[in-house]
Amino acid sequence: MTEPRINDRIRVPEVRLVGPEGEQVGIVSIGEALRLAQDSELDLVEVAPMARPPVVKLMDYGKFKYEAAQKEREARRNQTQTVIKEMRLRLKIDPHDYETKKGHVVRFLKGGDKVKITVMFRGREQSRPEMGYRLLQRLAGDVSELGVVESNPKQDGRNMVMVIAPHKNQAALQAQKRAAKAAEDAEAAQAPAEPAPTEA
Repeated sequence: MTEPRINDRIRVPEVRLVGPEGEQVGIVSIGEALRLAQDSELDLVEVAPMARPPVVKLMDYGKFKYEAAQKEREARRNQTQTVIKEMRLRLKIDPHDYETKKGHVVRFLKGGDKVKITVMFRGREQSRPEMGYRLLQRLAGDVSELGVVESNPKQDGRNMVMVIAPHKNQAALQAQKRAAKAAEDAEAAQAPAEPAPTEA
């Protein structure tokens, strides 16, 4: 984002001036606007350069920049961060191992993360890609309540890879939970300590 022009960097003969509380002052000469800014110990900031005449506002520019940076940081924190987790399977996986790995995939999807599942072929297994495909389809079916296949199984050298993404509402739900927890933590940090009950 480009920085707005402030104070004497605004080089137009006249401007539409807005006061510090958002009140309309009207169209004034740039000299008059700068004098008003100096008198009130505020900055003159160009907020709408394309307007005719440009719109400028009296404000504390340092404070404005600080608050804008805070808002941006908060917005970034509340964004959904999609992480891709990886799970590796062997073609000849025993039932107990399969259940354990499936449990991990379920946990990742519940957490709002995508999962890249890789079936690794060894030796002669490479000549049986359909077995890997079946294993991946079985896993996708087992977790279909939580996720959807985003990238169908495809051969990648000695491996076969598939990506499962959490359902949209699942990811949104996790983001909401994280935001609510952050708000709760902030509230708890600001709440004054309860006075200890006095015994009569």
